Amino acid sequence: MDTKELKIRPETESDREAIYALHLSAFDGRFESELVNKIRAGENFIPELSRVTINDNNVVGHILLSTIVIKKDEKEIPALALAPVGVLPEFQNRGIGSALTKNALDEARRLKHRIVVVIGHPPYYPRFGFVSATKAGLSAPFDIPDEAFMVCELAPDALKGISGMVQYPQEFDEDQ
Repeated sequence: MDTKELKIRPETESDREAIYALHLSAFDGRFESELVNKIRAGENFIPELSRVTINDNNVVGHILLSTIVIKKDEKEIPALALAPVGVLPEFQNRGIGSALTKNALDEARRLKHRIVVVIGHPPYYPRFGFVSATKAGLSAPFDIPDEAFMVCELAPDALKGISGMVQYPQEFDEDQ
């Protein structure tokens, strides 16, 4: 499959059932599928940053970036969380996830967002500009392996002088 031929666009309402099913098949359990629905229903949802990859009129990949904050004392710095990104198992390892991630980050830049945080596979995300969030001065609100906690500057020096705790909205709480 040539990823240059893929169609990537914002999700539509008619994609929602396929997105839910995609994350069910791409991950163990319902957390990611439910997370997308919770974020979509909340105030942190940015419709342009819920993106799908289409192949033969079917959703084969999905990525979601939603608003979070980095909190230092009383100051809150806006940022985005990249979670989740999923590709149907039969379409994995074909560059779809990479194309989707690059597209979503480019769209976030276009919308003037400056910082993206991800908890993900350490070998995967550095190719998109992600670096250690801890080394960049950020801390996570829960225990996570340091190498899996990463951040990306979408604008030059976006992290300059920034430090603090990444605050995820309640939608990310597995007990919700």
